[in-house]
Amino acid sequence: MNIMPDISKHYIPSNFKDKIARALVKFMRFIADSFFKKRYGHRAVVLETIAGVPGMIGAMLKHLHCLRRMEDDHGWIKKLLDEAENERMHLMIFIQIAHPNIFERFIIIIAQGIFFIFYLLLYLISPYTAHRIVGYLEEEAVISYTHYLKEVEEGRLENIPAPLIAKEYWGLPENSNLIDVIYAVRKDECKHRDVNHHFANSLDIKT
Repeated sequence: MNIMPDISKHYIPSNFKDKIARALVKFMRFIADSFFKKRYGHRAVVLETIAGVPGMIGAMLKHLHCLRRMEDDHGWIKKLLDEAENERMHLMIFIQIAHPNIFERFIIIIAQGIFFIFYLLLYLISPYTAHRIVGYLEEEAVISYTHYLKEVEEGRLENIPAPLIAKEYWGLPENSNLIDVIYAVRKDECKHRDVNHHFANSLDIKT
Protein backbone atom coordinates (compact mmCIF):
# COMPACT_ATOMS: atom_id res chain seq x y z
CA MET A 1 0.00 0.00 0.00
CA ASN A 2 1.48 3.37 -1.06
CA ILE A 3 0.77 5.75 1.85
CA MET A 4 1.04 9.46 1.06
CA PRO A 5 3.47 11.27 3.39
CA ASP A 6 2.45 14.29 5.44
CA ILE A 7 3.92 17.12 3.37
CA SER A 8 2.73 19.83 5.79
CA LYS A 9 4.57 18.52 8.85
CA HIS A 10 6.70 21.17 10.59
CA TYR A 11 8.80 20.96 13.75
CA ILE A 12 8.13 24.06 15.84
CA PRO A 13 11.39 25.44 17.34
CA SER A 14 11.46 24.69 21.05
CA ASN A 15 14.74 26.33 22.11
CA PHE A 16 17.39 28.83 21.02
CA LYS A 17 19.34 26.26 18.98
CA ASP A 18 16.20 25.36 17.06
CA LYS A 19 15.56 29.03 16.29
CA ILE A 20 19.12 29.48 15.03
CA ALA A 21 18.80 26.35 12.88
CA ARG A 22 15.50 27.56 11.45
CA ALA A 23 16.90 31.04 10.73
CA LEU A 24 19.94 29.60 8.92
CA VAL A 25 17.73 27.39 6.78
CA LYS A 26 15.43 30.30 5.93
CA PHE A 27 18.48 32.32 4.87
CA MET A 28 19.67 29.46 2.64
CA ARG A 29 16.14 29.23 1.22
CA PHE A 30 16.23 32.95 0.39
CA ILE A 31 19.55 32.53 -1.47
CA ALA A 32 18.22 29.54 -3.44
CA ASP A 33 14.96 31.33 -4.33
CA SER A 34 16.85 34.43 -5.46
CA PHE A 35 19.27 32.48 -7.64
CA PHE A 36 17.05 29.79 -9.17
CA LYS A 37 13.56 31.33 -8.98
CA LYS A 38 11.33 28.76 -10.81
CA ARG A 39 14.12 26.79 -12.47
CA TYR A 40 13.24 23.82 -10.27
CA GLY A 41 15.17 21.18 -12.17
CA HIS A 42 18.41 23.15 -11.96
CA ARG A 43 17.72 23.99 -8.31
CA ALA A 44 17.36 20.27 -7.61
CA VAL A 45 20.70 19.48 -9.26
CA VAL A 46 22.61 21.96 -7.11
CA LEU A 47 20.75 21.36 -3.85
CA GLU A 48 20.79 17.56 -4.10
CA THR A 49 24.58 17.78 -4.40
CA ILE A 50 24.63 19.57 -1.06
CA ALA A 51 21.92 17.34 0.42
CA GLY A 52 24.16 14.30 0.04
CA VAL A 53 26.76 15.78 2.41
CA PRO A 54 25.11 15.65 5.89
CA GLY A 55 24.36 11.93 5.89
CA MET A 56 27.94 11.05 4.95
CA ILE A 57 29.47 13.36 7.55
CA GLY A 58 27.05 12.24 10.25
CA ALA A 59 27.73 8.57 9.50
CA MET A 60 31.51 9.07 9.49
CA LEU A 61 31.57 10.95 12.79
CA LYS A 62 29.13 8.53 14.41
CA HIS A 63 31.29 5.62 13.23
CA LEU A 64 34.41 7.16 14.76
CA HIS A 65 32.52 8.01 17.95
CA CYS A 66 31.36 4.40 18.33
CA LEU A 67 34.88 3.11 17.74
CA ARG A 68 36.30 5.41 20.44
CA ARG A 69 33.55 4.58 22.92
CA MET A 70 33.38 0.92 21.86
CA GLU A 71 29.59 1.11 21.78
CA ASP A 72 26.74 0.29 19.42
CA ASP A 73 25.42 2.93 17.02
CA HIS A 74 21.77 1.73 17.34
CA GLY A 75 21.28 1.85 13.58
CA TRP A 76 22.27 5.49 13.07
CA ILE A 77 25.17 4.83 10.68
CA LYS A 78 23.15 2.80 8.19
CA LYS A 79 20.29 5.31 8.21
CA LEU A 80 22.66 8.20 7.59
CA LEU A 81 24.52 6.39 4.82
CA ASP A 82 21.21 5.39 3.22
CA GLU A 83 20.20 9.07 3.31
CA ALA A 84 23.45 10.14 1.63
CA GLU A 85 23.05 7.47 -1.06
CA ASN A 86 19.42 8.40 -1.64
CA GLU A 87 20.27 12.07 -2.11
CA ARG A 88 23.05 11.11 -4.53
CA MET A 89 20.56 9.13 -6.58
CA HIS A 90 18.25 12.15 -6.65
CA LEU A 91 21.16 14.07 -8.14
CA MET A 92 21.85 11.42 -10.76
CA ILE A 93 18.19 11.49 -11.76
CA PHE A 94 17.89 15.28 -12.01
CA ILE A 95 21.07 15.51 -14.06
CA GLN A 96 19.16 13.54 -16.71
CA ILE A 97 16.25 16.00 -16.42
CA ALA A 98 17.92 19.41 -16.11
CA HIS A 99 21.29 18.92 -17.90
CA PRO A 100 23.35 21.42 -15.83
CA ASN A 101 25.66 23.73 -17.75
CA ILE A 102 29.33 24.46 -16.99
CA PHE A 103 28.52 27.43 -14.75
CA GLU A 104 26.09 25.37 -12.67
CA ARG A 105 28.66 22.61 -12.34
CA PHE A 106 31.12 25.22 -11.04
CA ILE A 107 28.52 26.46 -8.54
CA ILE A 108 28.06 22.86 -7.39
CA ILE A 109 31.78 22.52 -6.59
CA ILE A 110 31.87 25.80 -4.64
CA ALA A 111 28.59 25.20 -2.78
CA GLN A 112 29.49 21.64 -1.82
CA GLY A 113 32.93 22.67 -0.57
CA ILE A 114 31.55 25.47 1.60
CA PHE A 115 28.71 23.35 2.97
CA PHE A 116 31.01 20.39 3.68
CA ILE A 117 33.32 22.49 5.85
CA PHE A 118 30.39 24.26 7.55
CA TYR A 119 28.50 21.05 8.34
CA LEU A 120 31.59 19.15 9.50
CA LEU A 121 32.48 21.88 11.99
CA LEU A 122 28.86 22.22 13.09
CA TYR A 123 28.51 18.47 13.68
CA LEU A 124 31.70 18.44 15.76
CA ILE A 125 30.38 21.32 17.87
CA SER A 126 26.68 20.40 18.08
CA PRO A 127 25.29 17.22 16.48
CA TYR A 128 21.88 18.24 17.80
CA THR A 129 21.89 21.49 15.80
CA ALA A 130 23.33 19.74 12.76
CA HIS A 131 20.46 17.26 12.60
CA ARG A 132 17.89 19.95 13.33
CA ILE A 133 19.22 22.00 10.42
CA VAL A 134 18.89 19.01 8.10
CA GLY A 135 15.37 18.44 9.37
CA TYR A 136 14.46 22.01 8.46
CA LEU A 137 16.31 21.78 5.13
CA GLU A 138 14.22 18.74 4.29
CA GLU A 139 11.05 20.62 5.23
CA GLU A 140 12.05 23.27 2.70
CA ALA A 141 12.86 20.58 0.14
CA VAL A 142 9.33 19.18 0.52
CA ILE A 143 7.94 22.69 -0.09
CA SER A 144 10.15 23.19 -3.16
CA TYR A 145 9.19 19.85 -4.70
CA THR A 146 5.52 20.61 -4.01
CA HIS A 147 5.90 23.88 -5.95
CA TYR A 148 7.76 22.01 -8.71
CA LEU A 149 4.97 19.45 -8.87
CA LYS A 150 2.34 22.19 -9.18
CA GLU A 151 4.21 23.80 -12.09
CA VAL A 152 4.25 20.49 -13.97
CA GLU A 153 0.69 19.45 -13.10
CA GLU A 154 -0.69 22.83 -14.23
CA GLY A 155 1.21 22.67 -17.52
CA ARG A 156 3.75 25.47 -17.01
CA LEU A 157 6.57 22.93 -17.17
CA GLU A 158 6.66 19.96 -19.53
CA ASN A 159 5.78 16.59 -18.01
CA ILE A 160 8.61 14.74 -19.73
CA PRO A 161 9.06 10.94 -19.53
CA ALA A 162 10.87 9.73 -16.42
CA PRO A 163 14.56 8.91 -16.98
CA LEU A 164 15.43 5.21 -17.06
CA ILE A 165 17.55 5.58 -13.92
CA ALA A 166 14.50 6.83 -11.99
CA LYS A 167 12.31 3.96 -13.16
CA GLU A 168 14.98 1.45 -12.16
CA TYR A 169 15.68 3.07 -8.79
CA TRP A 170 12.09 3.31 -7.56
CA GLY A 171 10.62 0.51 -9.67
CA LEU A 172 8.32 2.93 -11.48
CA PRO A 173 6.09 1.75 -14.36
CA GLU A 174 7.45 2.01 -17.89
CA ASN A 175 5.12 4.90 -18.77
CA SER A 176 6.14 7.01 -15.75
CA ASN A 177 6.78 10.72 -16.18
CA LEU A 178 8.27 13.72 -14.36
CA ILE A 179 5.27 13.97 -12.04
CA ASP A 180 5.89 10.42 -10.82
CA VAL A 181 9.56 11.25 -10.24
CA ILE A 182 8.76 14.36 -8.19
CA TYR A 183 6.25 12.43 -6.06
CA ALA A 184 8.92 9.79 -5.36
CA VAL A 185 11.59 12.36 -4.50
CA ARG A 186 9.24 14.31 -2.24
CA LYS A 187 8.34 11.12 -0.37
CA ASP A 188 12.06 10.47 0.23
CA GLU A 189 12.56 14.01 1.51
CA CYS A 190 9.67 13.59 3.95
CA LYS A 191 11.41 10.52 5.34
CA HIS A 192 14.73 12.36 5.73
CA ARG A 193 12.91 15.23 7.44
CA ASP A 194 11.37 12.91 10.02
CA VAL A 195 14.57 10.93 10.62
CA ASN A 196 16.73 14.01 11.23
CA HIS A 197 14.23 15.68 13.54
CA HIS A 198 14.01 12.35 15.41
CA PHE A 199 17.81 12.18 15.71
CA ALA A 200 17.90 15.76 17.02
CA ASN A 201 15.20 14.95 19.57
CA SER A 202 17.14 11.86 20.68
CA LEU A 203 20.29 13.91 21.22
CA ASP A 204 18.27 16.51 23.13
CA ILE A 205 17.05 13.81 25.53
CA LYS A 206 20.61 12.59 26.12
CA THR A 207 21.84 16.08 26.99
